Amino acid sequence: MQALDLKLLRDFQRLWIQGAAIALVLACGVAILLTAFGMHRALVDTRDAYYERNRFADVFAEARRAPLRLLDEIRAIPGLRMLEARVQGMAVLDLPGGDAVAMGRLLGWPKDGAPLLNLPILRSGIPPERPGEVMVSDAFAKANGFVPGDVFSANINGKARSLTITGTAISPEFIYTIGPGALMPDNAGFGILWLTQDDIASAFDMVGAFNHLALRLGTDAVPADVIDALDQLLDPYGGQGAYGRDSQISDAFVTAEIDQLRAMAVVVPPVFFTIAAFLVGMVMSRIVMLERAEIGLLKALGYGDGQIALHYLLLAGLIAGLGVSLGWAAGSILARAMAGQYAQFFDFPYLIFHVPGWVYAMSALAGLASTLVGALRAALMAARLPPAIAMQPPAPPVFRKTSIDRAMAALRLRQTTTMVLRSVIRWPLRSALTALGLGAATASVISAGFMFGALDRIIDLAFNQTYRQDAAILLSAELPISALADIRRLPGVIQAEAQQFHPATLRNGPREKRVAIEARPQGAELSRVIGADGIAIDPPAGGILLSDRLAQQLEVRVGDRLWVSFHTGPRETHEMVVAGLIEQYFGLGAYVEMGHLDDLFRRGPRMSVANILTDPTALPDLQRALHETPTLGGLIDMTANRQSFQDTISENVVVVNSVYAVIAVLITVGVAYNAARIQLSERARELASLRIIGFSRAEVSLVLIGETMLIALVAQPLGWLMGALIAAALARGFSSDLYAIPLVLAPADFARASLVVLAASLASVLIVRRRIDRMDLVAVMKTRE
Repeated sequence: MQALDLKLLRDFQRLWIQGAAIALVLACGVAILLTAFGMHRALVDTRDAYYERNRFADVFAEARRAPLRLLDEIRAIPGLRMLEARVQGMAVLDLPGGDAVAMGRLLGWPKDGAPLLNLPILRSGIPPERPGEVMVSDAFAKANGFVPGDVFSANINGKARSLTITGTAISPEFIYTIGPGALMPDNAGFGILWLTQDDIASAFDMVGAFNHLALRLGTDAVPADVIDALDQLLDPYGGQGAYGRDSQISDAFVTAEIDQLRAMAVVVPPVFFTIAAFLVGMVMSRIVMLERAEIGLLKALGYGDGQIALHYLLLAGLIAGLGVSLGWAAGSILARAMAGQYAQFFDFPYLIFHVPGWVYAMSALAGLASTLVGALRAALMAARLPPAIAMQPPAPPVFRKTSIDRAMAALRLRQTTTMVLRSVIRWPLRSALTALGLGAATASVISAGFMFGALDRIIDLAFNQTYRQDAAILLSAELPISALADIRRLPGVIQAEAQQFHPATLRNGPREKRVAIEARPQGAELSRVIGADGIAIDPPAGGILLSDRLAQQLEVRVGDRLWVSFHTGPRETHEMVVAGLIEQYFGLGAYVEMGHLDDLFRRGPRMSVANILTDPTALPDLQRALHETPTLGGLIDMTANRQSFQDTISENVVVVNSVYAVIAVLITVGVAYNAARIQLSERARELASLRIIGFSRAEVSLVLIGETMLIALVAQPLGWLMGALIAAALARGFSSDLYAIPLVLAPADFARASLVVLAASLASVLIVRRRIDRMDLVAVMKTRE
């Protein structure tokens, strides 16, 4: 090995603690990059493989009742490769061992074999073969303790039926199984049930007909053209508007989660790479200053400027190699573990986990580039030192008495306090860079902690102000508003209000969006339209109220007109004025006044949903009464929804916040420890002089501790600003058609982040302070600096 190689290894061994602190920060960036891309790639590959192997449909359509003979015309649509018609419906389930009302989505199973599209995977047992047999979704069976051979009852189209479970299955159509109107999956209260096609057709009076269609398209097909042609054919039979895979609720949730992972990979890792570059630059600059004599000797012995510069770049490269290695190891483990959790949460049958080599290469290049950029200035500085000047001690800095010095003298500050303030003020660049690193640590805690406030805000608006009902009764068919009196007479019902839901397509020129329009009466109290400001808004008569995200997609403003094509009622298209915009966090809301909608449909007042407020003590009696209600299509338990949402989200947020808190501590330790080590090496003679002339260890330590903690305090406002900007970027990246994350930053979020960083800074500098106790005063005073 050459002399420079030996020096390189010895320098790395001597600086291993500082190098390890930098490497840990760098490893965080690499690990998050690998984790985000690894989970993203795993979910995409698993989803795509599952869809392809089990023939997940590209286009879906629903109708009221279409004859099977229509399938010949549908097959003639250009670009269509495969189609399958079936019957589907909803049922109220009477499960053994409980009074709670459960719901099931019923699907037809072909009598001549497995379905052509959306092919389920058997988990146990066999598919249904005879009337009265049913195969259920695997998650529903596990949540209720069902096994093949168990029996339960169901209210199907107003008739009580006894169903025997023959098997369990999962399906690509229901990766994310969520019931009508629910916010989170409820596997115990909602399940998918497959009956024989003949059995379900007889139950819903669909013999010789279908009400659901799934299509697989060819590679040359234009989905929009297929959807338009399909709508024209199904329109006479109560077609509710065909839609693509991106509007299918299960796929929409999975895709939204995939997009969030991509946003995390773009926003978060650059912060860590930037901090690592700063730390490397800070440490390398100090090393060059301390090794001026060695650099002069190397040049006197014939080493060129390029060799000297390369030597210090290689030292930074060793730190990068350590950080990248740690990041690869941690990222690979985290990515696989979290991808497995996602696979279970989304009911994937398997997990295809493969992080492409380019992701590892990209993370390594990012880590190496950040450290080399940080070390470049120091390497060039070493290369430019002439040998004769390098062999001499550096000229002492020139200080002048300023107004700040006069102000400190007037205040009669302690000598140690004056030394701290002068060091910070007279080295502004170094102090600013240290503050930037500590601010980034604060920002990392804030950017994760804002989720707590955001979710509290969502829960408050959704469950305490918007959906204030205890339950929503879904009717199997629209009923006159007079039926609301019968609902009010049910046991335990304190208050009841009517509501309507209508699937529709909103169009503004070439822009269109399929949504569910909600119709409420004026002055509704249980289910209200609430904006982000917490103010209730009644949909105005004669207009339509839109969420701001929906308005952005349609590119409309208040006062603009758009065309609304209803897929229910008389199935007409009406021009409506955008009467107002509101900011909302769930879905793409569109609202009209219920009386105005009934006028448009030229009919008397009707309802499809009844929102109820109940007496908790009478809940068992109410549930028994609902089981016996023939017009009941389902029940949404808002209390269970609220609890499920809070439990699921809170658990995930706690995990994320814990990870970010650990990362913030690593950043703080890396910045504060290196800053304190550099300060100690620069001021060793000063601190030793203070000890010799009679200052105590505590007073001398105050100089070291005081400077670091002062910079840490000054860094907090910068960290608050950086954290708010990163949180805003994450909130924008996490938004989708399904939900939006509000940017909610409370004073407690900033205080919590500052406490974490200040505590970690103090712990880091106290570790360095111990070196003062072991300082050899004579040896230090003999040094050239």
